[in-house]
Amino acid sequence: MKSIRQPRLICKKLASKLLISFALVVVAVVAVVQVRAGHREAQAEATFPPEGQIIDVNGIDVHAVVMGQGPDLVLIHGASGNTRDMTFSLAPRLAETYRVIVFDRPGLGYTERVDKDGSTLQQQAALLMQAARQLGAEKPIVMGQSYGGGVALAWASNYPDQVAALIPVASVSNPWTTPLDRFYRVTSSWWGKALVVPLITAFVPQSRIEAAIVSVFPPQSAPEGYADHVGAPLTLRRISMRANADQRANLLSEILMQVTDYHRITAPTEIVHGTADTTVGLSIHSEKLVDQIPGAVLTRLPGIGHMPHLVAQDDVIAAIDRAAARAGLR
Repeated sequence: MKSIRQPRLICKKLASKLLISFALVVVAVVAVVQVRAGHREAQAEATFPPEGQIIDVNGIDVHAVVMGQGPDLVLIHGASGNTRDMTFSLAPRLAETYRVIVFDRPGLGYTERVDKDGSTLQQQAALLMQAARQLGAEKPIVMGQSYGGGVALAWASNYPDQVAALIPVASVSNPWTTPLDRFYRVTSSWWGKALVVPLITAFVPQSRIEAAIVSVFPPQSAPEGYADHVGAPLTLRRISMRANADQRANLLSEILMQVTDYHRITAPTEIVHGTADTTVGLSIHSEKLVDQIPGAVLTRLPGIGHMPHLVAQDDVIAAIDRAAARAGLR
């Protein structure tokens, strides 16, 4: 009997040692990943510090860049972005005529998340509207690009008397049928946030970052110097990746609820969209939006992709000027 029990005891001890060894290896790997991720985040923030001021809005830190003089104009960036997308060239040009306010959206750049679930379009609009007020902009012109256009639409439809004019640029606005990208399905899941996001933060190579930037511009190319200015490593911080993933994962359901409110928009609206935009399709979004907002005007940019505010800047500025004129601000 003793000879039978002895091999079993040996096997149990061996299995226990293997499990302990495996657990120690896992803990060591996790520690290495977290330390490396933290180092890269610190490096990103040192290389791309806040461009403007941090203001407290009901206990939430909001990063804002303010430049120029004239009618108040708020610029709202898209998914995975930050203020630097607008300050690269558009905001300085507009600052010759307007008092420009550029915000980091919640969870991105240096603005804190509104909540742990990603911050809805409505929550973001309410936060940025309050931030604008604290900066003295009671009723600004609002321009939003891509996802930022969705926030601008939420602002104008939920608070119609708080927007002087509205300019959605390559803006998400209407429901679509394509499934959520696999990357966002993974990074918005609980296990993706816990395991995959830190790995990306810690180990994604610079070449992949540069490729991701280039991928949003076709058929145009990214302007020279944009990749160096935009601060993409800020978006690879764990907190920003999780916030961005949640926002993208929740976007369709939020648009489905928001689309019924566009008729409430009273601000003069100038919509700008490229005909070659394969990220936010013209026919799915802006060609419907122009009929949903009373008095809206749509400017189609032939052959232009998803980034008109950078590659067709004169057209975007002209649309802002037209909207301002319609609002009696020029």
